[in-house]
Amino acid sequence: MGHTVRDRLVVTNDTKYLIVVRDFVGRMIRQSRVTREEENKIILAVDEAVTNIIEHGYEPGVEGLIELEVEADEAQFKVVIRDSGRVFNPESVPNLDMGKHVRAGRRKGLGIFLMRQIMDEVRYRFKDGVKNELTLVKYSK
Repeated sequence: MGHTVRDRLVVTNDTKYLIVVRDFVGRMIRQSRVTREEENKIILAVDEAVTNIIEHGYEPGVEGLIELEVEADEAQFKVVIRDSGRVFNPESVPNLDMGKHVRAGRRKGLGIFLMRQIMDEVRYRFKDGVKNELTLVKYSK
């Protein structure tokens, strides 16, 4: 028995909205049981996910919507990110050897690595041929 906070935000695929996304997630975290030291990490994970969609999800010049839905209760902090850009399955990205990756000077793919490091669950599904849905979950300690 506990209270659940739930809210959603819709932005277009423009990097100028990343600050709005970060503020939204931060505000939701502060209403949840997430600890202060986890706060910035979760904001980073969501930021990486949304940045990936903005950079790779849509054809150049095509405006698309990105929807974030946050649900937090006693047990967990859950962020569901939906977009209608191209199909991208993070599960197809192998777990990285971080050292090699950084030495090779590669940045792409780091977002998924970070999401997996920070969050307890990273799930992806493609819904009815229209949407990508990425779910990030952090359990309350």
